[in-house]
Amino acid sequence: MRLLLVEDDTMIGRAMRQGLADAGFSVDWVMEGHAAERALANGVYDLAVLDLGLPGQDGMAVLKGLRTRGNAVPVLIVTARDAVSDRIAGLNAGADDYVLKPFDLDELIARIRALLRRHAGGGSPLLQCGELILDPVRKQVSLKGENVNLSAREFALLETLMQRPGAVLSRAQLEDSIYGWAEEIGSNAVEVYLHKLRRKLGADTIRNVRGVGYKVVAP
Repeated sequence: MRLLLVEDDTMIGRAMRQGLADAGFSVDWVMEGHAAERALANGVYDLAVLDLGLPGQDGMAVLKGLRTRGNAVPVLIVTARDAVSDRIAGLNAGADDYVLKPFDLDELIARIRALLRRHAGGGSPLLQCGELILDPVRKQVSLKGENVNLSAREFALLETLMQRPGAVLSRAQLEDSIYGWAEEIGSNAVEVYLHKLRRKLGADTIRNVRGVGYKVVAP
């Protein structure tokens, strides 16, 4: 899953980016409001973590502009503004959740996962397609009750597909979901990871819809 982190404090931003990456997310980080607007306009993010006190353009203005343009990407506000009126204003402007600084990183990650589940229309922390089960928190995958060992990239790719079981995702969508700005993408990188997943999960688990993309189906 690909996140946009909008945080102007270098020390906090660096720690958050590393913690989110360690949790399995692909993270792009910007430090200014206008840069956040440009990044979110690309439509490649599954969620935005947004500070309010930003240079250039305030985070609240970024949020209001996002919702005015009809962009429904989940937004989690992370800010030191602790007045009840600020929290109400943020939620009324279209934020999906509101976390105060200082915060516990594990709680932040749990809230992010809850928002992603809610946005995808699911309540369970587990992703399931038939007898294939993926646990995003424990980073575990099982098939017919047997654990399946996956690399970090294989896990991220399977998680992206299982967020929308049966839906066809293009190669570009898969690349956008699992790679950040700073990562170099090989011309057939997605196909290589899909091939490895098929070897571990069964050839029919991930299907190629010729000329369109890929989907996960119940094995």
